[in-house]
Amino acid sequence: MRNRFLATLSLLALAAATPALSQSHDVTDDAGRSVTLPDRAERLVVMHDPLVGVPLLDIGAPVIGAYGRAEDGTNYAGFDFVPLVLGDRAPAQLPSGIGPTGAPDLERLRSLAPDLIIATEYNLDMVDRLATIAPVYVQNVGTGRAEGIEVIRDLAAVTGHEAELQARLDSYHAQVEALRPRLEGGTYLAVLVADQIGAVGTASGLVEAMADLGYDRATLDEAGAFSGPGSNFMAPISTEVFLRLNPDLLIVLGSYGEAQRDEGAVRAALDRVVPGWDRFLRPVREDRVIFLDAALVATPSVAAAEHMVEAVADWADSH
Repeated sequence: MRNRFLATLSLLALAAATPALSQSHDVTDDAGRSVTLPDRAERLVVMHDPLVGVPLLDIGAPVIGAYGRAEDGTNYAGFDFVPLVLGDRAPAQLPSGIGPTGAPDLERLRSLAPDLIIATEYNLDMVDRLATIAPVYVQNVGTGRAEGIEVIRDLAAVTGHEAELQARLDSYHAQVEALRPRLEGGTYLAVLVADQIGAVGTASGLVEAMADLGYDRATLDEAGAFSGPGSNFMAPISTEVFLRLNPDLLIVLGSYGEAQRDEGAVRAALDRVVPGWDRFLRPVREDRVIFLDAALVATPSVAAAEHMVEAVADWADSH
């Protein structure tokens, strides 16, 4: 009788443990690390708010913490992509912060009890410390390492939110299919205007939308086209090259580092950086240009791609 009782207890213990084992799986992240992840993450912390947090929140993933925010959710940068890009889809309660960029508060992070931390290639020096708190998945987000909204597709799979992503993509693709027959396609190039002109890179909702709408990114392969080190989002191009640009559609973006990013502000910035630009640029003279706030289209999210589709639709309505 005692042996039968002990055997029954053993079976019950095994049955209780089996669901827990089935709720996790092993993957290899973009840093080549083997990581055990929950099948569906429920308490996410992100180490890059615009490039990881925005895509995850776009598909309704439970992001409870973000690097670069204060404890009350205020963005230390003084500018917040989440409400601007996501609009009504933004959560009422913004993710709680774990310290300003460059100074993560690990005790604050631990108190949030995350079940998964999403880092990027820009946080590799922190990964070992972060991994003492929760599993850490490294996701590549930079130009040359990600294309279009590939990041959100990867994150949906990593966190177990594929169904939510598919619902967002279905809605987005319906918008694309409604607009595409009205467009002739061709080439496009997107540039960012700050204290210099920069060609926009490969990873963003803008890039995804333009490809889906039938446009190919124009290349800048001439010698001397690039005039200095760039950033994750753009690479500086020389003034001479900028003035010779002639894609079928030129997209000029106002820098999200500026308080004003509407068309008037972008034109004024161009006046300062490249005097006479509106007389030299052929796409401007022929009304083949879209002025847009970079913050709306810079993240690798479905929402950013939708903003780009809306901007192209507005341009097409006027032609």
